[in-house]
Amino acid sequence: MLKPDGLKMLVEKLGARYSEILGINLESRREEEIFKWFLAAILFGAPIRESSAIRTYKCFERDGILAPSRIIETGWNGLVRVLDEGGYTRYDFKTADKLLEVMNNLVAKYGGSLSRLHDGVKDPRALEAEIMALGRGIGRVTVNIFLRELRGVWEKAKPDPQEFVVLAARNLGIIRDDVKGDALQQLEEFWAKNRVPDKSFMNFESALLRLGRDFCRKRRCLQCMVRSYCDVKG
Repeated sequence: MLKPDGLKMLVEKLGARYSEILGINLESRREEEIFKWFLAAILFGAPIRESSAIRTYKCFERDGILAPSRIIETGWNGLVRVLDEGGYTRYDFKTADKLLEVMNNLVAKYGGSLSRLHDGVKDPRALEAEIMALGRGIGRVTVNIFLRELRGVWEKAKPDPQEFVVLAARNLGIIRDDVKGDALQQLEEFWAKNRVPDKSFMNFESALLRLGRDFCRKRRCLQCMVRSYCDVKG
């Protein structure tokens, strides 16, 4: 089982939230900040290098293309240019199509407001379904990325933990099949008992995601900073 010292090290080394890395202030609850993160989540949702998604978002930021109306105004050719510049060349056409479809639907249904979308649904599952309904290219991975960092900001943002989060948490003995409660409940209960000062549950979840993706999945046990707490030795 992961101990407090190991948890502190894990969260401090791997727990940076992607929105924080991009300079997006979700805690402000401002519409423009939430939209910035939505755009970033769409970029992160493709099977592409994390560094390419970050670089591409920075290109959108530099050009001031950070609102539904601006994406629509930029048009397909302009979006392909920005995507290519950021390193999205393999998915440029498909992503430009996706962005235009999603933004047109967001404007038509909700006046471009993601907060209005959130307020109009009854529960977390309905929220996920409504976001996916904005466009064919918005899948569960993108929705999970988007809502994960909105925990505590949006009342209905309660996505299930991603598979890599669960993988890492199982290896560390945080999630157990013989304990009552689903994966999210067990994670929340563990964090409530062992929280690290000045860090949030989202930092904890982000750390487990990176641990599961970059270490557990690849069996990079010798390089893992919390290997001494792991139940699976490789």
